[in-house]
Amino acid sequence: MTDVPRTVPLDQLPKLRELFEALNSGRHLNRHHDHALWVELEQQLKHYQTLFAALGYDLRIDGRGYAWFHTADATSTVSKNSRRLALFFLLLFEYQADQGQHLGKFHSWSLDRSLLQVLWEKNQALLEAEDVADVDGLADILNTGARYGFCLSEEPHWRLLPAVYRYLDHFEELAAELRVQKTEDVALAHWEDDV
Repeated sequence: MTDVPRTVPLDQLPKLRELFEALNSGRHLNRHHDHALWVELEQQLKHYQTLFAALGYDLRIDGRGYAWFHTADATSTVSKNSRRLALFFLLLFEYQADQGQHLGKFHSWSLDRSLLQVLWEKNQALLEAEDVADVDGLADILNTGARYGFCLSEEPHWRLLPAVYRYLDHFEELAAELRVQKTEDVALAHWEDDV
C-alpha cells in the first residue's frame, strides 16, 4: 500500500486554484513552460493526487515533463480539437521524418508559416476534408494547441512542448502495429504461395 495522506493540508497548496483551473480547462502543464506551477506540483504531488482523486480527477504525470487530467469522456469540442491536433501532428511528423529529422527532438523545431504552407500543399485534400481551408486554418490548429499546452506561440513561429509526446507515442504504437501486420501479411502470402 502506498503512503497516501488521509487529509490534505490546503494551506500548503498555494497554487491549488491556478493548477486546478489550468488542468480542468484541458490544458497540459509543461515543466519548462509552466515552471512555477510545475515546481508546486512536484513538491506537493501526493497532496494534489489525493485531492484531485477525491474530486474524481485522474491526474497523470509523464516523466518527460508534462501533466494533465486524463478523461475518457471528451466533449464534442475537445474531441474535434483533439482530432485536428492529431491530424496536424501526424502530418508534421510524417513530413519531418521524410526530411530526416529525429522525431524525439520535436521541441527544437521552429514551426513557421512557410512550413505550414508546405504541409498545406502536400496534404490539401486531407486537410480540406477536416474543414481546414488554408494555411490560416493550420495556424488556428497550432493556436488551439497552445491553449491546451501542446505548443507555444512565439510570433512569428510556434514551438512544440513536451505534451506532444502523447501524440508521438500513439503514432509510434500505430506504426509498430502496422509493421507487425505487414510482416504477418507477407508471411501469410508466402505460406499461401507454398501451399
